[in-house]
Amino acid sequence: MSKITSVKISNDPKQFDEIRLLIEQEGAVILRGIITKETAQKLKQDLNSSLDEDLQQFGDNYIFKGMVHALMNRKKSFVELLDDKNILGIFRSILGKGAILHAYNSSSMPPALTNFSRSIHVDCPRLIPGYITNMGITIAVDAFTPTNGAMEIWPSSFTQMTAPSEENFVANKVDLDDLEIGDAILFNARCWHRGGINKTNDWRHAVTMNVCRAYMRQQFDFSELMGEEKIDTLSEDVKQFIGYNVRMPHNMEEFLLPADKRKYKAGQE
Repeated sequence: MSKITSVKISNDPKQFDEIRLLIEQEGAVILRGIITKETAQKLKQDLNSSLDEDLQQFGDNYIFKGMVHALMNRKKSFVELLDDKNILGIFRSILGKGAILHAYNSSSMPPALTNFSRSIHVDCPRLIPGYITNMGITIAVDAFTPTNGAMEIWPSSFTQMTAPSEENFVANKVDLDDLEIGDAILFNARCWHRGGINKTNDWRHAVTMNVCRAYMRQQFDFSELMGEEKIDTLSEDVKQFIGYNVRMPHNMEEFLLPADKRKYKAGQE
């Protein structure tokens, strides 16, 4: 049976290198108290509200029922989470100062069910030995328990190109059924993992980010999705994190603009 090291977040930037080394060596680390319980509660409230909005817009047969996409475009609390200095610092330590969001979604397990995440999978299709391209973080806004569909992960499996068998995965997985509200699992997106089975009558909610290198593509054009009016309200760190500094020019006129006006800023990687 595998084990995952737990780190209590101390709000000390010196901790970022410790976390990076754990990821490089072990594939995953549990971050205790990455956000406060008060922040988690606000995220949960806004997530439930967003789920209700999606249900009204897309109906009960929505293919992504229970999964809210592009969270930064939904509620203020999701934007504020992107400005968290620990989250930014950890990702920049591992993926470089220009690290950007590939995806920013909810991860919710429905009552008395499981969902598409139950299959053993990775969140990054490419494998480059010794080089991490994508990182994942799943932040518990509900406690993960043995009965509510806690995530399962094989932390050291990030070097395996092909999916492990059910037997091999079960023999090596860690059940993340002791994550308290505000804890998170941080992992190399090449780690094989899956969702659990929720045996309770309540939803089990979490917020997830997939973060990639500055030169890579994103699930959405987040800058275009949000629009300039919302972008203008963001801090420089959040602008960078959502990919605002690596936008592509649309034409030669934009390409030839002075450096301070170009969409793609130099020095991101």
